[in-house]
Amino acid sequence: MAFRADFPSVYSLYKKLLRSYGPQGWWPIIKRGRIFYHPKNYECPRNEKERFQIIIGALLAQNTSWKNAEKALLSLHCAGLLSFSKLRNASEKEIARLIRSSGYYNQKARRIKNFLEFYPALRRIASPEKMRESLLSLNGIGPETADSILLYAFKQPFFVVDAYTRRFCAAHGICHCDDYEQCRSFFERNLPRDFRIYNEYHALIVQWGKEQNGIRSKRK
Repeated sequence: MAFRADFPSVYSLYKKLLRSYGPQGWWPIIKRGRIFYHPKNYECPRNEKERFQIIIGALLAQNTSWKNAEKALLSLHCAGLLSFSKLRNASEKEIARLIRSSGYYNQKARRIKNFLEFYPALRRIASPEKMRESLLSLNGIGPETADSILLYAFKQPFFVVDAYTRRFCAAHGICHCDDYEQCRSFFERNLPRDFRIYNEYHALIVQWGKEQNGIRSKRK
């Protein structure tokens, strides 16, 4: 592992991405039966309903594209199950049927049910670090999912690292590391501790990664 960036260079890359792609409006939420993005609006989630949507979306997005997770999320919404009480009362089999588009649907349905048992206790935890520890103790929730929940659902400054992040770092020569915690720590040390910047930066890196995938496809 090698780190070759300081605060200005990491932040300047963020500003460059922002100029290129504009605000991304993540994490999207459902309004009137449709997925809505909210560029420049960092107030979301504004209520418990929106927070819960984001959390379930993060669980559904594991090991699949957001497009597939989005379909599953909308399916739960259209079935009237996208709330804590409704999902808690739904059977694992029913949830699995509705989220097939997200892949690993039986496993994800089980994880959602397990998470629902834990959720009331999670909301009572005051410390973000303790909240992260508790999330990581749950079966099926790794660092990327835990940090996505903390950043997007609870507005806590935990930088999310995914495959696009690692590719972005390697492409720009700012760091080379395979360890999640080291990569997360690198960004957090070299950026202002502001959840809005972490939110936007991660979403912009994802957009950059999708664009790179498109360029590669055209070359084939």
